[in-house]
Amino acid sequence: MPPRFQNDAPPLSNTRALWEMEVEQRARHERANREEDRTKQKKNKQSIDYAMRTGIAGGLAGCAAKTLVGPLDRVKILFQASNPQFAKYSGSWTGLIAAMRQINQQDGLRGLFRGHSATLLRIFPYAGIKFLAYEQFRAIIITDPARETPLRRLLSGSLAGVTSVFFTYPLEIIRVRLAFETRGDTKASFSRICDQIYHERPPKPHTSATTASSAPLVAAATQTLEKATPRSGLANFYRGFSPTVVGMLPYAGMSFLTHDTVGDWLRGPSLAPYTTIPEKQHSSSRPRLNNPAQLTAGALAGLVSQTASYPLEVIRRRMQVSGAAGDGKMLSMRETAARILAERGVGGFFVGLGIGYLKVMPMVAVSFWVYERAKGWLGI
Repeated sequence: MPPRFQNDAPPLSNTRALWEMEVEQRARHERANREEDRTKQKKNKQSIDYAMRTGIAGGLAGCAAKTLVGPLDRVKILFQASNPQFAKYSGSWTGLIAAMRQINQQDGLRGLFRGHSATLLRIFPYAGIKFLAYEQFRAIIITDPARETPLRRLLSGSLAGVTSVFFTYPLEIIRVRLAFETRGDTKASFSRICDQIYHERPPKPHTSATTASSAPLVAAATQTLEKATPRSGLANFYRGFSPTVVGMLPYAGMSFLTHDTVGDWLRGPSLAPYTTIPEKQHSSSRPRLNNPAQLTAGALAGLVSQTASYPLEVIRRRMQVSGAAGDGKMLSMRETAARILAERGVGGFFVGLGIGYLKVMPMVAVSFWVYERAKGWLGI
């Protein structure tokens, strides 16, 4: 006897077909919604809301990265600026450990993070402006995928770096000077350092009586120039600005270029199954990298950008602390480079590079990782 209600039940093949059709309709609906969201996001990329969210994501990324490498940053600044107490430690990994041990013995853990409050005060707007500016410059320079070339990426990153430095450079000067202080009998407070930088005056050039008498017009012109040239005040907070801008062009440019290029490689068809997050877990217009892949792209970006810009960074550090070390004379970028070359040769431009790699690679990796994840948390 046939089972009851057998004729009332739909065939199994029809049920499966209906289920597959429903799944396909849902998938099409979800894809349409994501495409609509992407279109809205592209239109709103220059809105205030998008700018604020991008800036916050970038600021959080910068603070997280700088906190991770704070002690290394302190020691690297001491090496780069040729601090007399720590010059003997530079040039070796054992010296790095010895320098950190000495700082810890003198000032404790707080000594390893001296200047870190100024770092965070500077890095939040700096990183926020940098990532925000990069997104905006990309939207202007790279208007469609066909225009996304390495040169345009490099240009977008370089302009973003220069923009962020222009607005935050005085805080960088204060941070470096706080980190450079090693005298145990002097309290390196934020206000004292600001006051010291503001009132620093370079020594007046010596003019002999013979020169003044033989060339009175030249002497008068020199005195007039001295009076017209700022010798103290706000100008001191932009000491070393020229090499900073020159160095930022390759640093920020190569950082963003390398990160985006490596990201493209990792998103390739052969690697995507192992390096990207499934599309259903995010609403981005392109596949998002998983944690190991994202950290790898950031670390390589740090390696390349640090190598490209390090000599200019050494020159910049020496110019920034010129009022706290030596005779206080403000040297030009060329004069500073000549002094480094005379004191240490070509190797002087790469002092602390090993620490630089140890610091920059994890710093940039964490920075890009936090930025990309924060974009997802903030819905951008």
